[in-house]
Amino acid sequence: MKTVIAFSGGKDSTLALYTIQQHPEYEVDSLLVTLTEGFDRVSIHGVRHELLKLQAESLGISLREVWIPGDCSYEVYQERMGKAVSDMADDEITHMVFGDIHLEDVREYREKMLTDTGITPLFPLWGRSVGKLSREFIELGFKTVLTCVDMEQLDRSFAGRVYDEAFIEDYPEDTRDICGENGEFHTFVFNGPNFRFPIQYELGEERVTRDFVSGKDRFLYRDVVLQRDSDLKDK
Repeated sequence: MKTVIAFSGGKDSTLALYTIQQHPEYEVDSLLVTLTEGFDRVSIHGVRHELLKLQAESLGISLREVWIPGDCSYEVYQERMGKAVSDMADDEITHMVFGDIHLEDVREYREKMLTDTGITPLFPLWGRSVGKLSREFIELGFKTVLTCVDMEQLDRSFAGRVYDEAFIEDYPEDTRDICGENGEFHTFVFNGPNFRFPIQYELGEERVTRDFVSGKDRFLYRDVVLQRDSDLKDK
């Protein structure tokens, strides 16, 4: 069954990919990624395009790129994503995998998007304990770094941290989600059991962006920059 992964480069979509790869009846065709024009980065996650391409190379899977404007309206997003889904149907894609865990409205949106397309949505992580998923991700050998935090939900000091046992221990014990399913944070996976090679990176500058609804400075992005050969030789 020819399958596309809805991919962001973050931990949940990567774990969903890995989970599907354990079932040989699914042939992973490509990774569908939304990127923002003018920024050359993965939308929402803020990961540089060159790092995304390295992820795809390491995973051995091609990219399907959907480019949207920085001030993308709902109508434009629907138009461009609809074109991407139509192209997948033309390519005889039968299934599309999502890394969603428990947000019902998000799942309903995905299912509605694929209605009458001939493409079946799959949610391999759905309904699982976020606590168990977080530890499974680490125990499998995945390595990921936080690229963005919502400062209304999580302290800014978490930006740029690696998602590991120490991270889990330091994470606030309240209603926040350790998998970041409520938008607490976003990540970039740089190594794992399905990677052919690790992606060498270093942390760059911090940048704060506003929440367009409240007008408040809310989202802290920590840039992740490809570590060049010259950087490695200096160490």
